[in-house]
Parts: sequence; structure tokens; C-alpha cells
Amino acid sequence: MAFYECVLIARQDVSSSQVESLVADYTKILEDNDGRMASSEYWGLRTLAYKIKKNRKGHYVLLNIDAPAPALHEMERNMRLSDDVLRYLTVKVEELVEGPSIVMQQRNTRDDRGGRGDRGDRRGGGGRFGSDRPGDRGPAPRSEAAAGDTGSKEAPAAAPAAAPAASSEGVAE
Repeated sequence: MAFYECVLIARQDVSSSQVESLVADYTKILEDNDGRMASSEYWGLRTLAYKIKKNRKGHYVLLNIDAPAPALHEMERNMRLSDDVLRYLTVKVEELVEGPSIVMQQRNTRDDRGGRGDRGDRRGGGGRFGSDRPGDRGPAPRSEAAAGDTGSKEAPAAAPAAAPAASSEGVAE
């Protein structure tokens, strides 16, 4: 028999218990056709890179399979017929990997990272409306040399008038 890894994405509307029942159905299909499900991992509800059938998220499941090709084809046929399965991808591998997959290993290492450090809270204080942090004082003032530079493509800003200019009509001098 051959070894396969299959990742399937189920709709976001189904619950995780319904996803487990889908996996149980596919396990039964494999066992009826002289195959076996070596292991399965539920990766959780994750955001999709793009919408698939109006879904923005999906339940990801990894299936490690030890089965002959006809059993795998029957399982894939049932996946295509199921409305709950958005996508699936089956890959033939040389051997099945024991232990957690790389996705689950990365999920565990995320907890080991430290906090935000000195970056502060992104929601408050910064941006256009000012901040109380010492580094956020707005744009740096222009130097006089840069303002009078004739090589720049920008026209120097005109100084604001202290009072509005009077029109020449109706004004006696």
C-alpha cells in the first residue's frame, strides 16, 4: 500500500464536531476499501487567502493515509460530492511522519514569543492626532537651507498674510 497526506478544508459554517464526523466518514470509506487512516490533525478554523464559494474561513484537517489507490480515489470522490468540503489536496509521500505536523509545531512556538516589547499599543495615541511618546512629535522642521534651495522641484510655500488682501475695486487710496 502507498502513503498519502491529504489536507481538506471544510466550510466555516460547520462545527468542529461535524468536521470530526466528516473525518470519521472518510476513515470508514478507507477501511471498507482495505486502507487505514494512520492519523488526523485538526488545524482549526483559519482564514483563507481568498474567498472560496463565499467563505472567508475554513476548517483545516490533515489526514495521514495508508491505503491502496482505489480506496483513495473513492474517498476523493466522496469529498467532491460533499457540500461541506471546499477544497482538498492529496499528495503521495515516501513515509508517514510521526508526531505533530509543522503547522502544529509553529502553533506551539507562537506561545514562546515574548510580548510586544517597547512597541506599545498600536490602537492608541499615535498617528495624525498626536502622541505623548517622545519620538512622535510630528514631521521634522525644514531647515532654512532646504527652504531656499533653488535646485528643488517644489515651489517655496508662500507666507500667510496677516490680513486678507483688499480688492482694488472700491478702495480709495
